[in-house]
Amino acid sequence: MGIRKKTTKNPPVMSHEFVIQNHADIVSCVAMVFLLGLMFEVTSKFAVSFITVQYNVTISTNGSEESNLNMFHHGIKDLATIFFYMLVAIIMHAIIQEYVLDKINRKKHFSKTKHSKFNESGQLSAFYLFSFGWGASILMSENLLSKPVSLWEEYPHTLMQFQMKFYYICQLGYWLHALPELYFQKTKKEDIPRQLVYICLYLVHIAGAYILNLNRLGLVLLVLHYFVEFLFHVSRLVYFSNENRQMGFTMWAVLFVLGRLLTLSLSVLTVGFGLSTAENQGFDLATGNFNVLFVRVTVLAAICLTQAFMMWKFINFQLRRWREHSQAQSLKKKPAPAKSKSKKDKANGVNGVSSHAADSPRARKEKSS
Repeated sequence: MGIRKKTTKNPPVMSHEFVIQNHADIVSCVAMVFLLGLMFEVTSKFAVSFITVQYNVTISTNGSEESNLNMFHHGIKDLATIFFYMLVAIIMHAIIQEYVLDKINRKKHFSKTKHSKFNESGQLSAFYLFSFGWGASILMSENLLSKPVSLWEEYPHTLMQFQMKFYYICQLGYWLHALPELYFQKTKKEDIPRQLVYICLYLVHIAGAYILNLNRLGLVLLVLHYFVEFLFHVSRLVYFSNENRQMGFTMWAVLFVLGRLLTLSLSVLTVGFGLSTAENQGFDLATGNFNVLFVRVTVLAAICLTQAFMMWKFINFQLRRWREHSQAQSLKKKPAPAKSKSKKDKANGVNGVSSHAADSPRARKEKSS
């Protein structure tokens, strides 16, 4: 499905402006090529590797075909699937931008700064809500919340159900799509480093959990994190519509700190205690076992440093809000400047000075002489 933005300019074909204005149409055509490849026997095997989830393993239970389980593991072909769903994410991004966010922007008439922040929060709130709901349903179906020991029991968790693997594929595809979106959305140069940092953090942590077979722990931490971030971006959208509504930021601040504590607790419990006491200690690429001291320390260090970085950013954000609130309160308490005298008062003042001057002793002496 092509998306055409209304514009009065016709930039040269294949110029930067042409690519930016029509990037959704271009990406839609590329995705359509893979879908058309399914129709022909010669190209179907190639197209399937991009569209469908790879590395299917059938596990028979009780000797009956009806009770067979279809499980999946990861491999190099997942890169092709991630690429295709990165294209899907670019198309969905453009649909939300043009048919939802742009219409709201035209009604609200935001400034340039608020316009970019509103678009960012609008896109991320939709993604966080979808990912949180999808991830929570997987947690419920696999009973990970009712049985926390399953986070490290029977490690390595090389086999995943379809929903679990497809969830990780879509997550990696979405955060990879955020890189070309920096170009498509004409992101300001001063905002690019900030966005690159959190995009790379997402990619490193999600890919690390996926490759190291810590997919259960990664799923729990992602669902927890996405809920907190969803609340923040919804609060920011509400704040843009009415700056007096800041209650959402207070709720987010409390849940943010609790989220960091839960993330550290679950990580230390799973990696620091659960895996360290497991029976299958060792490093084996063939079986996907990475349960060695170096990997455990690296994983915990990465999680702890990321949580510390997020808390540092959180504290700076709260201090900035406190300073802005203090400045606003001080401006309200300042007394209003005294009004200038009217012309009549000035005239009376001049006449009063003249009369006092006329009654002075020197003036009376000159008058008598």
